[in-house]
Amino acid sequence: MLYDCRSLADRDRGIAAAIEAVKNGELVVLPTDTVYGIGADAFTPYAVKALSDAKGGTRQAPPVLIGSRHTLDGLVFTLPRSARDLVEAFWPGALTIIVEHSPSLSWDLGDETGSGVVAVRMPLHPVALEVLRETGPMAVASANKVGQPAAVTAEAAREQLGYTVRAYLEAGECPDPVPSTIVDLTGEAPTLVRAGAIPVEQLRDVVPDLVESRVG
Repeated sequence: MLYDCRSLADRDRGIAAAIEAVKNGELVVLPTDTVYGIGADAFTPYAVKALSDAKGGTRQAPPVLIGSRHTLDGLVFTLPRSARDLVEAFWPGALTIIVEHSPSLSWDLGDETGSGVVAVRMPLHPVALEVLRETGPMAVASANKVGQPAAVTAEAAREQLGYTVRAYLEAGECPDPVPSTIVDLTGEAPTLVRAGAIPVEQLRDVVPDLVESRVG
């Protein structure tokens, strides 16, 4: 069902429905500050697989979205100083960081390599944050079929994903549908993996040793 979160009453119903759906292992589509995302409980393996199937069968591990900076400490094994500085500067916002996750976490994000790392972001969108603060960490990928354009409205996502998703949260068209910037913080120096909404110059103001060798 699609809920128009631009209406206060519908917003409340939609957020409640999305939270219930995620806790039941179902899929939801929600707005972020980049593009719309399709999400599932990060700790429910069958829900994460359903997310992959809905997109068209990809087993690439989706990023994990969180609703609070403090949640990050519970997910990671160790957090480098550079990671903390970037989080302080750009969260909530369009920065995804790749860090080593805690080996005690009981999740399966579809990463068949067993790399032990996870991409994490705290989005700057009130609807997403309200949902995430109740559900906890969610595996979230762009709300589109593989090979199709990223959805910039919930209605556009519904046209692609249909009944595979329990609740669609519509908040209007994304004002700036640029992907998040991705920085890998698991190596010797912070490494730009994907250029995106946050310019490299701003990143370097925080982490001057940022390298770009893996971009592309």
